[in-house]
Amino acid sequence: MFVYALSGIIMVYRNSDFLKTEVITEEKLAPNLKERQLKPIFKKGAEVVKREGDVIYLKNGTYNKETGVAIMKKMELPFILDKMEHLHKANTNSPLYFLNIFFGASLLFFVFSAFWVYTPKMPVFKKGMYFTAGGIVLTLILLFI
Repeated sequence: MFVYALSGIIMVYRNSDFLKTEVITEEKLAPNLKERQLKPIFKKGAEVVKREGDVIYLKNGTYNKETGVAIMKKMELPFILDKMEHLHKANTNSPLYFLNIFFGASLLFFVFSAFWVYTPKMPVFKKGMYFTAGGIVLTLILLFI
């Protein structure tokens, strides 16, 4: 639960540079590539900022048309946090996706089994129902705002 909680909190900041460090890589590409050919390589940062001679400056790097050398800047989480985030975002293409399904089913079991911990005659059960109703209302508010 700690891994999922921490990676979930970190994923809230995935559009920012929170906890990320800049990683610079240099790659030899074919010379004289067009801007549209650079988009899949530079991805989100493929927007041209300026040009100086044979060098094209992009949002997240540079490309030299004559030599074909591309220098790319990317912001990455530390290794462990990156692995935790990828585990959190796993899909059916991931080799261990069944662990995510098992974990989700286990959490659902914990949620619903809590209703059978106390008998309905106990005062704490009534108080728990108020908290449950409040949680449902809060969830609906968060979903529709």
